[in-house]
Amino acid sequence: MRAVAFHDFGATPTSVELPVPQPAAGEVLVQVTASSVNGFDLAALGGYLKGVYEYEFPVVIGKDFAGRVAATGEGVTGLAVGDEVFGVVLRPTLGQGGFAEYVAVTADHGIAPIPDGLDHARAGALGLAGTAALNAVDAVAPLAGETALISGATGGVGAFAIQLAAARGATVIATAAPGEQTAFVTALGARHAVDPADLATRVRDLAPDGVAAALHLAGDGDAVAGLLAPGGRFVSTMHHVPDTTELGITASTVMAAPDRATLGRLAADVVAGRLRVPVARVYPLEESGRAIADFTGGTLGKLGITI
Repeated sequence: MRAVAFHDFGATPTSVELPVPQPAAGEVLVQVTASSVNGFDLAALGGYLKGVYEYEFPVVIGKDFAGRVAATGEGVTGLAVGDEVFGVVLRPTLGQGGFAEYVAVTADHGIAPIPDGLDHARAGALGLAGTAALNAVDAVAPLAGETALISGATGGVGAFAIQLAAARGATVIATAAPGEQTAFVTALGARHAVDPADLATRVRDLAPDGVAAALHLAGDGDAVAGLLAPGGRFVSTMHHVPDTTELGITASTVMAAPDRATLGRLAADVVAGRLRVPVARVYPLEESGRAIADFTGGTLGKLGITI
């Protein structure tokens, strides 16, 4: 099968031919049609996940997938050959990934049916970033009328988080440079856009007493936490924990937990028109290297891959 993989830490990903994986007990084999680039891929490429995961080279890139079930392993129930599915590759080692024609994934976690009305391109860009955003917004639970600051708002997770927080009735302040970035975040539901280069001044102008909730998806975590009102809620997807005692806030960190219920909730919101999957550009599998380079250079929303 065709795949895009790297053979050592820091190596450039290349197109390779690999054997089609076989689903183990409790797994399904998915014929992949779409995936997308995530920050996790850059971390894997750079070797930053040493000690967290075992690398089984060649490591195929890609946490997201959308496609059709091609085979099932022993003991699998609830999924059958031909079912259209999407989700996140959850394996104890880094080896298989979504930038390939096939991937074997667990059948009871990290996978959900694709409902009518959701195409594979959007499904393939929804799983990891959408779940991280939903988990982060749920963690700070902004109420209607409260102000929520989202730092790192222009990336995939941020783009989903803006929409999810706004849907709760929160007044969203999103970090974005003037121009195209500002237009992007306000189109997704942000009430205000603030230049991250002047974050504290701009946020204090809008919320002199501090914001009720803050999502740290990028940037200086302590600076973001310092803009909270007393009793405010802070969540980080970057594993940053500020000094809660000094600031008088509550803080937590989240990792995306893409269970079937969460994936189903995200897909239903997309189909109902409540959630937009902001795919800025789609690349064929053979141009995955260019997609990764473009992602590294900064992008608005998601970059998709078609297989």
